Amino acid sequence: MSKVLVGMSGGVDSAVTAYLLKAAGHDVTGVTLRMWQSTGKDSRCCEISDAEAVCGILGIPYNVQNVFPAFCNHVTRPFVESYLAGETPNPCIECNRYVKWDGMLSLLSLMQADYVATGHYASILQLENGRYTVKAAEAAEKDQTYMLYLLTQEQLSRTLMPLGKLSKAEVREIARVAGLPVAEKKESQDICFVPDGNYADYIEENTEKEIPGEGNFVDEDGNVLGRHKGLIHYTIGQRKGLGIAMGHPVFVKELRPDTNEVVLSDEDALFTREVMLGGLNFQAIPGLNEGESLRVIAKVRYHHKAEAAEIVKTGEDRLLLRFDSPVRAATPGQSAVFYDEDGCVVGGGKILRG
Repeated sequence: MSKVLVGMSGGVDSAVTAYLLKAAGHDVTGVTLRMWQSTGKDSRCCEISDAEAVCGILGIPYNVQNVFPAFCNHVTRPFVESYLAGETPNPCIECNRYVKWDGMLSLLSLMQADYVATGHYASILQLENGRYTVKAAEAAEKDQTYMLYLLTQEQLSRTLMPLGKLSKAEVREIARVAGLPVAEKKESQDICFVPDGNYADYIEENTEKEIPGEGNFVDEDGNVLGRHKGLIHYTIGQRKGLGIAMGHPVFVKELRPDTNEVVLSDEDALFTREVMLGGLNFQAIPGLNEGESLRVIAKVRYHHKAEAAEIVKTGEDRLLLRFDSPVRAATPGQSAVFYDEDGCVVGGGKILRG
C-alpha cells in the first residue's frame, strides 16, 4: 500500500482521514503545517497538541513543519492588500494551493511518500480525458470544492480525500467508535488568523500603508448620503452596521478606493447576470480558446447555490461568466467556481471589479 502524509489540523475530519487510511492498510504519517508564530500563549497551539494526541492513539508518526513565511507571502499579506483595494478576499483558497498543498507536496520526496491526504469533503476523480478534478461531496451542506478549485493537476494527482462520500455525522461517529479524542470538537467558523472576525482591526495592525479613513456614502448617481468610517469596514451586499438611517433598507453596492466612497443602493441593484473573471484555473478541461463558450453550473461565493450559466473566454486570463438569471452581490476579490452536470469542478477564477 502507499505511504501517505495526512495534513492534520487538530480537528475531527483530518483525524478520521488518518484513521481510515491506516485502516485501509496505508503507511500513514501525520503532518501539521504551522502557519503562525507564537507570542506567549497561542490558542492555535491546541491544533498541534490535539493532532499529536490523535497520532499517538493511531500509532502513527507525527511531524510539525513551519510554513509561516509562505503563509505571510501568499495569504495574510495579499489579504490585507486586497481589502485596501476595496475587495473582499477569500484567503482560504489561496492558502490551499500555495501553502497547504505546496507545503505538503514538498515533503513527499523528503519523506519518501506517495500521496498527501486531507479531510476535505470532496472527492478527486481522474476523468476520461486524463485530467483530474474535484467532485462535490455527497453531503451537499459540507461540500468544500469551492475552496479547492485553484488546485493544479500535479497537486490533485498526488492527493487523496477519503471523506467525499461521508456526512459530518458519520465522520463524528467513526471518531467516537475509534476512540479519537476530537470526536466532539467544535468546528472553526472563522478565518484562522482572524479568530474574532474583526478584519478591520487585523488590517490596521498588520500594514504599514496608510489606511483610508472616513469618506462619503453616496447613491448610484453620486449624491452624498452621509459619512462612512472607512472602506475596510464594508463589503458588497452588506446591510447591517452601516451606521446610516435612510428610512428604507439600503445595501452596499460598490466600494470605490480611488475616491474613498461607498455606494449604497436598494437590493435590486445588487443583482447582475454577467461577472468578469481573471486569475483562471481549469481542472476538468484544459481551458477554452478565445471566443469559445461552455454551459456550466456556477456559484459566486461559498454558500451560493450553483445556478445555470455560460462561460465565454474573452481574452488572455479573462472569462465572462453569464448567468441565466441574475445573481446577488458578485463581489470583487471573491471567486466564482463552475461545475459540470455531475458536480465536477470545471474551473474558476477571481471576480474582477467592473
